[in-house]
Formats: sequence, structure tokens, C-alpha cells
Amino acid sequence: MFGSIYVGLSGLNAYSRGLQQVSNNVTNLNSQGFKASTVSFSDLFGTQGNGGLSYSAGEGQAGRGVKNGETQINLAQGELRQTDRDLDLAIDGSGFMMLMRGDEVAYTRTGSFEVDKDGYIVLSGTEYRLATLDASGHPVSLSVDGSRSSAPQATTKVTFSDNLSSSATSFGVSDIKVIDKNGGEHVWKVKFDKDTTATGQWIVTVTDDKAATIGTQTLKFVGGSVDPTTTKLSFSDAISGLTVDFDVSGVTSFSAGDVSTLRASAVDGYKLGTITSVTVNADGKLEIGYSNAQKKQIGAVAIADFRDPQALKQRSGGLFTDSGTAQRSLLTSADSRVGKIVSRRLEASNVDLSKEFGDLILIQRGFQASSQIISVSNDMIQQLFGIRGQG
Repeated sequence: MFGSIYVGLSGLNAYSRGLQQVSNNVTNLNSQGFKASTVSFSDLFGTQGNGGLSYSAGEGQAGRGVKNGETQINLAQGELRQTDRDLDLAIDGSGFMMLMRGDEVAYTRTGSFEVDKDGYIVLSGTEYRLATLDASGHPVSLSVDGSRSSAPQATTKVTFSDNLSSSATSFGVSDIKVIDKNGGEHVWKVKFDKDTTATGQWIVTVTDDKAATIGTQTLKFVGGSVDPTTTKLSFSDAISGLTVDFDVSGVTSFSAGDVSTLRASAVDGYKLGTITSVTVNADGKLEIGYSNAQKKQIGAVAIADFRDPQALKQRSGGLFTDSGTAQRSLLTSADSRVGKIVSRRLEASNVDLSKEFGDLILIQRGFQASSQIISVSNDMIQQLFGIRGQG
């Protein structure tokens, strides 16, 4: 009978811990990146102690109660929820982002990141830096400080398109903005005047914003298309140091009255740019956007794949650690085994509330039944004590 009390106590102990586990799952219903853990129980046989509760079991004893089973982390992916921050990152797949803080390493499925004062991309509220892979495949933390500006590039080509009416006598394209090698902007105007001395021939004159002539070239058309000898017109400006080629190969010259649709459809070159955004692109690489519309990739985010993810230990803040038994491989988003890293997404908790409430009922009934065993055993012992003096 005393053994039955210990059996009942093992049930109270196990179900109390199970309730704590379910409570932790339920209360983290809205914790981003949280992974629920499973609740399980296992029977006990033999005479070894269990959490301080023990008794001597004789030969043929049926058993000595229950204990908590091995905890398993449910690593199923939670819902990926849309956000408006470029550095809200999540993994669409089975991998983990790698984080570094000195010699310490942690992993996460999702997180809100930011650029710290030293230019490193860190998990918000922590000093953990997002790891990227270098050319040798080794994890490193990168700073954006070395890429805070995008050097200017001089204009070398202006592309024209559409129709220059053969019935018109002149046409102008104004406000063509070209950039010199130092990032300075210059406004050019281009005027097309029909050459009355030759059929299908136009005089092209380029002037700057001070009305100074930069240069003059001849444009020829044959049957409405540009003569192959004049598909490229070159203009040089000694003041700005620019030499710009006008690509007119796509221009036509058909009759359209006085209406011409000729336009500068593309101008290369750009000014000095400053950082406007830091994000992760579709290829899983950190990408910096600049005010001059240029982009620069500075490294692929390191994604960890674990052969035994159950060996990971779940920590506060959606973090996981590995003691070395999970057998890690570092890959990039291009590898289908780990899934893709996505920007402007945060992974929600994967807690299944209906399952947790089902477990809660079973735990409650188990605890209730175990307490009843203790109560009945106690009543039987009281009865045994009451035998004294009877007869």
C-alpha cells in the first residue's frame, strides 16, 4: 500500500511537469519563431529512484509508476507573416540563420534585424550578428560601413528611340541629364534640323545648359531607317570631360506631319549614391540599395542545416544552440535542402492550440486519477490501523 502511494506521487510529479510544458506552449502562442514541445509520458519498472520518489519493489512487482518522456521540439514551420521592414527575415524551409557574438554561436528561424552603430547587421535587442559566407564558405559577420556610398559613373551612352517625322523641318529633345566622372550633372539639349541640301539627312546639334555648342553631327536615313554609317553619333565636351555616344539605331523617319515622337529612352551613368536600404534579395544575399538606383551584394546569408535538429536546445528569444551533436552544415539559400531566406516576413509560433487543450484535459484527468490513488491508499492504511483492538 505504501508502494501505491509512491506510484500515485510519481503520477502527480509527472503530470505537474507535463502541465508546465503545456502552459509554456500555450503562453507562447504569439511568440515569433517559438517551437512547441511535445508532452509525453513513459512507464517505470524496477527499483531505481525517480526524482526523489522511491520505494523497494519486490519480485514480481507490477511497476512503480510514470515519468515524463523525452521532450521533442516540434520543428514544423509556422506561418510566415508579412511585415513592412526589409530586415525582418524568416526561413521558408527547414534551415536556421546563423548568429555570431564573439566566439558564441546561436541559430534562429526568424527575427527582426537592424544595422548597429558599427555597421553590422544584428538581431534587434541583442549583440548577435547575422553570419554570411565568405568566398571559402566560412561564416563571417559583415559590416556595411565599407559600402556606405556608391561611386559615380560617367555617362557614355544616350539611346534614342521612336520616330523623327520626315515631314518636319526641325525637332528638339531637351533636358538630357548626363553625369561626369565626379558625379556632376549637366543638362544637354539636342536639336535635329533637316538638311535641305540632301534627302533624308539631318543636322544634329548638341548644346549645354549655357547654350554653348558641344558638337554637330550628321544623321542619315534610308527608306525610313537609319543609315548604318550613322547609327552612332559621338559628342565630346571639353569642359565636363565627357564623351557620349548617341545610339540612334532604333530611330525611324516616316512621315507624320509636324509631329515627331523621338525621345531619349535611356541614359547611362549615375551620381554619387548613399545607402537607402539594406535587405536580403531573392537569392538569399545581403543587398544594399543606393540613392542613385544602384545595388550591391555583399554576401550570402549563412543557413545552417542540421542532421539531428532534435539535438538543438531552445533558448529565450527564439534562439537555438548546438552543443556539437546536431551535425551542422552551412549552406546558402540557393541550396534546396535548407529552403529560402525571405525578407519582410516573420515566422509565427507553431503552437496548435486545439492540441494543447486536448493535452491539458488528459493531464488534468491523469493528475486527478493519480491523486485518487493516493487518497484510496491512505484510506486503506487508515483501515489497517483501525484493525487494532478488534476481535
